[in-house]
Amino acid sequence: MIGEKEKKFLTVAPFQCAWRKDLKFREAGRGCVAFDAFAHNDVTIVFRENVGSQHYHYKRDNSPHYTVILGSHRNRRLKIEVDGKTVVDAEGIGLCCSSAFQSYWICLYDGLISIGKGRYPFQNLVFQWLDSSPNCSVRYVGLSSWDKHVGYRNVNVLPLPHNHVLLWKQVDSGEYEDKDDGGEYLDNELMDYEKWGLENFLESWELSDMCFIVGEDERPVPVHKVIVQASGNFPLSSSNEDVVQLQDVSYPILHSLLQFIYTGRTQILESQLGSLWALSLRFEVTSLAKQCEETVERFKLNKKLFDSGKNVELSHPNSRPHCCTTFPFGLPINVQKLKNLHSAGEYSDLNIYIEGHGLVAQPHKVILSLWSVPFSKMFTNGMRESSSAEVYLSDVSAAAFKIMLDFMYSGDISIEDTMDFGNLLLQLLLLADKFGVSLLYQECCKTLLECLMEGWSSPNGRRTQYVQSCLRFHQFHHVNSLKKPARENLQHTSTIVQLQALTSSC
Repeated sequence: MIGEKEKKFLTVAPFQCAWRKDLKFREAGRGCVAFDAFAHNDVTIVFRENVGSQHYHYKRDNSPHYTVILGSHRNRRLKIEVDGKTVVDAEGIGLCCSSAFQSYWICLYDGLISIGKGRYPFQNLVFQWLDSSPNCSVRYVGLSSWDKHVGYRNVNVLPLPHNHVLLWKQVDSGEYEDKDDGGEYLDNELMDYEKWGLENFLESWELSDMCFIVGEDERPVPVHKVIVQASGNFPLSSSNEDVVQLQDVSYPILHSLLQFIYTGRTQILESQLGSLWALSLRFEVTSLAKQCEETVERFKLNKKLFDSGKNVELSHPNSRPHCCTTFPFGLPINVQKLKNLHSAGEYSDLNIYIEGHGLVAQPHKVILSLWSVPFSKMFTNGMRESSSAEVYLSDVSAAAFKIMLDFMYSGDISIEDTMDFGNLLLQLLLLADKFGVSLLYQECCKTLLECLMEGWSSPNGRRTQYVQSCLRFHQFHHVNSLKKPARENLQHTSTIVQLQALTSSC
């Protein structure tokens, strides 16, 4: 059961809108909404005559409405739209904050839209705009987003003051200066996919499906259920309850715990080591608890090592050092538990359908995004799949796709040694190429090469001969697909050349 404080907090997923019947002006066209918001960009408030749906979006609304967007254009502009048409596009005003909640208020009075910051409505006014043809029928307030999650809390609809002339206060426009830092901002936003890993999702709203509310200041910390639950035992629910209160935990302690889970390493002040140890025991993050315990024991044996002002570095021991940069290795993740969550579809936020096979898998967007650039872009750049829980694929082998998913969750290929082995392996190679799963692609090439080398010395091997015949067939049908990554990776080029040479000589 969600507590009263948790009900006040709401996370709106990309391209969705939250409506509550209590968020309604007493008088049509006149009212004020005050709220706290936490977002990277596009805190979006919609005013319309009737309540919309969860999947309502102002860009597709043909009915009369006002839309106020705080932090549009990557958090650089304030926008106001009337019936989908932009009427205000101002730089440097009403920007969002992604490090903490920020308070805002927006008032409507017969077409006059007033926007302010702070906890106290009708004070600290920052912008006003008057509609020459006002819509005096809007009553309901919707809390929306664009391409990233937006956190809202303490949302209240208030009546206007009797002396509404206060709303006509002039704005000191000199407070906001136009700073042309767009180029630098965009450079920082670009994803370096060569270094892409789980650490990129640490405390990120991107693809997160829940958050902790931490400490007395109620700081929101977004996480991904499948990741934290595969690393320990957290008080999570498979339902839509996406907020967990941790008021007895300070942010630095939780940050260190999550940093250890998402990166395999962390550091913390020696004076806070005991608190981190206690939290890791509480949530059963066994590897971190063991690291804390061993460090505390070292301090007990040699008290000279202890210095409350210094940081202690903790890291997860990697059982497969050669895979240190590859998920899930090098992280305190229980691979078997992760596989179980996948097979059970627990905490899944995605349904994948393949033409001719129907629903074939219920994976997690964050896992697919860790391995595949195409999937990551699909889920985060505003495509239809960003706001949808369903993906439809065609011209894809369902059996090979399931093997690819298993690989994403375990880091290992598992193909039964049957007569269809060769064809399935080649389908898997082509699928890995299509979705940019480079390590799987390399493993497939390696396995094919081993099979052909086996055939070189044992030409009567039935499985090897089948692999060779399949490879000849796919050379004609998929040679461009095989050569594409070869141009990007010298190692792939060498492998393909060997594969083709061995095939032609058989």
